[in-house]
Amino acid sequence: MSTPQIGDLRVWWVPQIPMPSFNVPVTSVADGVRIMEILASYDDFQFRHRVKGDYANVGGIQRWCEDNGDDEPGWEDWYDEETGEDDPRVWLEAQGGES
Repeated sequence: MSTPQIGDLRVWWVPQIPMPSFNVPVTSVADGVRIMEILASYDDFQFRHRVKGDYANVGGIQRWCEDNGDDEPGWEDWYDEETGEDDPRVWLEAQGGES
């Protein structure tokens, strides 16, 4: 895997809390939202078909930034810098569905 560049995006997903997350690089917020929808649907499918007895999943989009709050480069939770919106689905809908 290559070193992330400022602005790179990834989806993080925990299919069953308290497992660690796995990460999927994405090229846009729209791609990230689509991946999260797919993963959530897959978790729901497994639950409905009794592959899992229950599930508690969580996920989001992160962006590689110059300062992750610890004065060093790293991943931070995505938010729109212009509006402050931190829900990628809400932001994407406000953009007309595309990023």
